[in-house]
Amino acid sequence: MADRTEWIAVDWGTSNLRAWGMDADDRPTFEAGDERGMSRLTPADYPRVLSELIPEATPRAVLVCGMAGARQGWIEAPYLDLPAELAGLGAAAVAAPADARFRVRILPGVSRREAGHEDVMRGEETQLLGLARLRPGFEGMVCMPGTHSKWARLEGSRLIGFSTAMTGELFGAIGAHTVLRHSLAGDGTGPATDDGIDEGLTAGLARPERLTSALFRARAAALLADKGPDWCTGYLSGLLVGAEVAGYRAEIDATPVPIVGSARLSLLYAAALNRLGIATETIDATQATLAGLSAVHRQLPPG
Repeated sequence: MADRTEWIAVDWGTSNLRAWGMDADDRPTFEAGDERGMSRLTPADYPRVLSELIPEATPRAVLVCGMAGARQGWIEAPYLDLPAELAGLGAAAVAAPADARFRVRILPGVSRREAGHEDVMRGEETQLLGLARLRPGFEGMVCMPGTHSKWARLEGSRLIGFSTAMTGELFGAIGAHTVLRHSLAGDGTGPATDDGIDEGLTAGLARPERLTSALFRARAAALLADKGPDWCTGYLSGLLVGAEVAGYRAEIDATPVPIVGSARLSLLYAAALNRLGIATETIDATQATLAGLSAVHRQLPPG
């Protein structure tokens, strides 16, 4: 299907990258992935990695979102400031040096410069534009779970505000570098995982202000109540997500909350929000990314 490819969509993250060939109707013709994310590359490496990833017979325009535009990435694409009209992402795209087969543009991220609430995103802004295209007229809070979860307020294609929760990274750091590591499972799965998630969600949603105390239960329950590593891992995951969701409760109105993320995390965040009586809708993260990149591509001049 690569011979139908009109352009290349790329999501270049910190840990890996994904690329899709796109036809004239913005439908994928092929997909390729690599573990050479931003954290493993110098700016000079990007053209070579892209050339190795994309089939040689497809000289095309390339549109990139994500960490390739960070200061430590391929070439810096300066942030747009809040409030940001996401339909204008293409106008702020930056050309990147590449071999003769590719014409590369990298999209900017978005920054929040408000004193005391400084924040940044790269990649999620493209998914939010995609969401605006997939759900025209949507206004409200959007949940974007991940290593660094984002909670964003969208009004059509206009990004009004957002904030970041380091829940996923915190889960990894606690499991690797605290006393709780002695109680957790390697892959986090087992017959008692769901029970642990359930109890963790309950505790996190009920008393988010007691998070640091509730964390230690994962260790004490293993020592005193014979809770296994699968239960303890599930409990830690549920607790952290529950506390995060509870912290945003006052900012969520009656509008169903779209959740843009992986299937596994989306289910967990949906369960937490549903327990608070908040309706949710799951949006596939890849679908949102491609919808956002396609919307920008259609606005860009050729060449």
